[in-house]
Amino acid sequence: MAISSRLPAPCSLLMATLMLLIVQAQSITRHYDFNVQMANVTRLCASKSIVTVNGEYPGPTLVAREGDRVLVRVTNHVAHNMTLHWHGIRQLRSGWADGPAYVTQCPIQTGQSYVYNFTVTGQRGTLWWHAHISWLRATVYGVIVILPKLGVLYPFVAPHKEVPVLFGEWWRADTEALVSQALRTGGAPNISDAFTINGLPGPLYNCSAKDTFKLKVKPGKTYMLRLINAALNDELFFSVANHTLTIVEVDAVYVKPFTVKTLIISPGQTTNVLLTAKPFYPKANFYMSAAPYSVIRPGTFDSTTVAGILEYHNPRSASESSFDKDLPLFRPTMPRFNDTGLVTNFTSKLRSLATPQYPAAVPQSVDKRFFFTVGLGTRPCPVNATCQGPTNTTQFAAAINNISLVLPSTALLQSHFTGVSRGVYGSNFPTTPLSQFNYTGVSPNNTNVATGTKLLVLPFNATVELVMQDTSILGIESHPLHLHGFNFFVVGQGFGNYDPVNDPTRFNLVDPVERNTVGVPAGGWVAIRFLADNPGVWFMHCHLEVHTTWGLRMAWLVQDGSLPNQKLLPPPSDLPKC
Repeated sequence: MAISSRLPAPCSLLMATLMLLIVQAQSITRHYDFNVQMANVTRLCASKSIVTVNGEYPGPTLVAREGDRVLVRVTNHVAHNMTLHWHGIRQLRSGWADGPAYVTQCPIQTGQSYVYNFTVTGQRGTLWWHAHISWLRATVYGVIVILPKLGVLYPFVAPHKEVPVLFGEWWRADTEALVSQALRTGGAPNISDAFTINGLPGPLYNCSAKDTFKLKVKPGKTYMLRLINAALNDELFFSVANHTLTIVEVDAVYVKPFTVKTLIISPGQTTNVLLTAKPFYPKANFYMSAAPYSVIRPGTFDSTTVAGILEYHNPRSASESSFDKDLPLFRPTMPRFNDTGLVTNFTSKLRSLATPQYPAAVPQSVDKRFFFTVGLGTRPCPVNATCQGPTNTTQFAAAINNISLVLPSTALLQSHFTGVSRGVYGSNFPTTPLSQFNYTGVSPNNTNVATGTKLLVLPFNATVELVMQDTSILGIESHPLHLHGFNFFVVGQGFGNYDPVNDPTRFNLVDPVERNTVGVPAGGWVAIRFLADNPGVWFMHCHLEVHTTWGLRMAWLVQDGSLPNQKLLPPPSDLPKC
């Protein structure tokens, strides 16, 4: 007797309704209210008023699930203009919500509000949000946790607990006054007074022991630390005394797991690590330490170390909160500040999972190839002025392909969308350096950079290969470059000058790491590939804030595709005006 597979109409309707409810449960709209307001905060025995979101430092955590729509109403109650950037969110066709001031939007002025409206598409993991105007991200930043879709497991053993760990920088002075002074004098801004973990400088700074982040763990349990480098100007080594860290994700993309004692994390980057506690109560406490990586001269960067404390739950103690200061306290052995070998060894181990569930969709062919120099330079001092740059007649500058981007007084994306680009930007950003030289050798005599507002235009769905080359002008330096609106694959990197004949033969086109922020090696180069499948204007800049301020930034203009779902959506009605 044959059994019909067709369900009765009421049953079919019930199943359809259940399926719809499941889909709705998996993808929901999440609403957040972010009030930008001043708050008094005391660190290092000194109080100051800082810009915050909702009075919190660091700011509130934004939690979403892959596929969710997110609406964040930002209301500005401070005297500064404000924008927020959702660092690493793809913003597919929603560039109006990306956040960089004068690139995708005019700032939110005092007393005004703007709703950032975006959908989390095809992403899961740790990202972060921060102010994207001037240096306000010094205190305006927070975590974005993107959970996998309901029912989807991590590709590793689920941790006992997940813990956000944000690295930041703290200045006793007002950072807005500090950067304004630097721009007036043409000199370098003062370095920070401390690093922080979750806003706390910790016990290695004077008058700071009470402001220490402590993580209490249970023997034998595994914890996932969601690491975020929110520091303005420093790449950081991170290590936990007498423990190892297993890397499972970077920039919200899973990687093939590997275990280290020390990792490197650049400003803008995120790294998820698994830390497994010792199987038995160790009768000791352990520093979790972060210290800077830099190849420039000591004294020109904050060379201090920040520490939190990893402590174990004592099975014989009834109290969960008590901290036993009489136990031995172990410190990790941190690398030398200029240990480029450790950095290279770490980054070379990063590989995409490249599995059927999490493929590495590396472009195998290339439509557009570009070669960018990235580095420092100079601009002449204003007439009848004395500067504090490399000489008293020059001021510090930075550039990509010798163009130091000048932001316009209106938003680039709005100008593009309305077709009114005349007088706002040009579409002639150089695809290669205008003058070639020995990039990592002796610097040219003329170190001046050009200034301008030029975009580089890409057709929709073009496959792009970009090589970024550090230069030795004013000294080699590592530059963490962040690309808005896209993830990219890091297909190759090396030291010295890029060799366009031999270096591509060693590119990894199988399982390269996928990320949104990559360090251009000091005195070296990095090659990335990406698919230009997101129409709009997309900022790319060094995530060392001082270099961005000096002009190490540019923008891509990705044209609309031919289909309706390949076009930039219209701007929202509440988009701020300049």
